[in-house]
Amino acid sequence: MTRHAALLALHGAVLLFGFAGLFGKWLDLPPVIIVLGRTIVAAAALAALRALRGETRPRFDWRLVAAGVALALHWVSFFAAIQVASVAIGLLGFASFPLFVLLLERVLLGQRWRRAEGATAGLVLAGLLLLVPDFSWANRIVQGLAWGLLSGLTFALLAVLNRRFAADRPATDIAFWQNAFAALALAPIALVAGSMPDFGAREIGLLLVLGVVCTALAHSLFITALRTVTAHTASVVAALEPVYGIALALLLLGEVPGPRTLVGGVLIVGAAVLATRRAGR
Repeated sequence: MTRHAALLALHGAVLLFGFAGLFGKWLDLPPVIIVLGRTIVAAAALAALRALRGETRPRFDWRLVAAGVALALHWVSFFAAIQVASVAIGLLGFASFPLFVLLLERVLLGQRWRRAEGATAGLVLAGLLLLVPDFSWANRIVQGLAWGLLSGLTFALLAVLNRRFAADRPATDIAFWQNAFAALALAPIALVAGSMPDFGAREIGLLLVLGVVCTALAHSLFITALRTVTAHTASVVAALEPVYGIALALLLLGEVPGPRTLVGGVLIVGAAVLATRRAGR
């Protein structure tokens, strides 16, 4: 895959990831239940895809268990951020993960920071600070951003782990195991919580779309691109997710972001655009 093809695949995946945020509003279910349904459907779809392709099964890597747990925590905190605040706040909080990717690549991979990457991280941080109207935990925006930051941290960890896996494993294999282990990690939590909600045709249909299109397909595209681009490049491309998600929330949910949200979003997205142009060159 060429670098330009990898960037195109990343943008397609990010568009679908942004669309997934709207399901946090459409589904009146706890985040754990939403993610459990999402990962079960995605794992089943990916298993079917692998069977149709006749893919050989690579040697199992137990680090995929940790990646699955990180994926589960990432999506639970992501939907919690959206339900507590709004689609825009949840997406922009999650978009903080380039900061965490830089830290994790430094700690886990020993990569040195470059000036351009530091500037990108600074823009993201400035954008996040603009989103906070007042630093009080009683404020739902602060709560949503806190969940969003946790979502960003766990996604950064997942991006760095996937960078290691993508070199010698098919994308569908990685995505299958991560979704399967995410579902296994969440199933006991859902059972302990008790009182499983009732599922109608609407909820089942939404979970199918979320699991197949916004998860199985998007996840495979994202991991495939990681064979060509670095985790940092993938992270700054994925920082465009708020653009797609906020635009879709405006069109389909009628959520209109405020001035501070727009300015903060411009800084975050601007950092992603600059980094994407550098990666394309």
